[in-house]
Amino acid sequence: MNATGLAITGSSIPKDLVWDVSPYHYIPTQWITILFLVLFGISGALHIAEAVLFRLWFLFPTAILSVFGELIGWSGRLWSTYNIPLDTPFLMQLSSTIIAPTPFLAGIFVIFGRITRRLGPQYSRLTPRMYTIIFCTSDVVALVLQAFGGGLASGSSESSVKLGTRIMLAGISFQLAIISIFMLLVLEYLIRYHIDHPVRAPMTQATSSQDTLGSPMPIEWTANGPRGLVDKRLKLMIIGMCFSTLCLFIRSIYRTIELADGWDGRIIGTQVYFNVLDGTMVFLAIFTLNVFHPGFLLRAAGSSNRSFLEKP
Repeated sequence: MNATGLAITGSSIPKDLVWDVSPYHYIPTQWITILFLVLFGISGALHIAEAVLFRLWFLFPTAILSVFGELIGWSGRLWSTYNIPLDTPFLMQLSSTIIAPTPFLAGIFVIFGRITRRLGPQYSRLTPRMYTIIFCTSDVVALVLQAFGGGLASGSSESSVKLGTRIMLAGISFQLAIISIFMLLVLEYLIRYHIDHPVRAPMTQATSSQDTLGSPMPIEWTANGPRGLVDKRLKLMIIGMCFSTLCLFIRSIYRTIELADGWDGRIIGTQVYFNVLDGTMVFLAIFTLNVFHPGFLLRAAGSSNRSFLEKP
């Protein structure tokens, strides 16, 4: 990496020297960086408005924080288009784009915990509270590993870069494992709910008749007791949550392979992989929550916004 302060744009670098001169090993396409900045900016503005409207404050340290991280990362990539060899914007986008999706995952964990309360915790291996505690704690561990590794990787010595890369790889691999376990637990829960095969005794009727935010919700009685009904809104929430998780799963696979391939590997040096498997996947995950928003969907049909906002 060249730390020179001279402004060198992509057009001024011969094609046969791009691999060596650019820390990316390619020239980031400027209009694509601007496009992602606009898209993440729109999604972030919508998330802030929706979080305030429905008073879902947990979205600020999760989805909204992730959007700001992506904006920092893509701003770094845009900056690089004006001075390709400069280290600062490259390291800025490297750390931000690796770390940014991590808080969003915590938001998904919280949402699924509320879904299990709505439908019935008896079908889940973990209690709704444990989903938040275990997976959010694991998310923080992954975040710390990635941040610490990114800090070391930005060092000047070769040993620091190698150690930082290994720690970043451990962090993203750990995050991939977290997502994989979470997806398996979600799948098991949905199957158990569908066939009505609970893990434990169901809640009482009084407890089951309200969701986590105090709104009345429909219930049904089965051979194993009462459980919540999957109405149209809740079905859309589950679809949106699963799609967002799948996008982040694909992105985590890509980043794991990318780091394992090394700084001079063809994967990290191919722009289209990053744009599609990282930028697009993260945007789709975050924007999906704008459309399939818990403020609209995690409340019983017919309940007012006010009843949704009231505490139980």
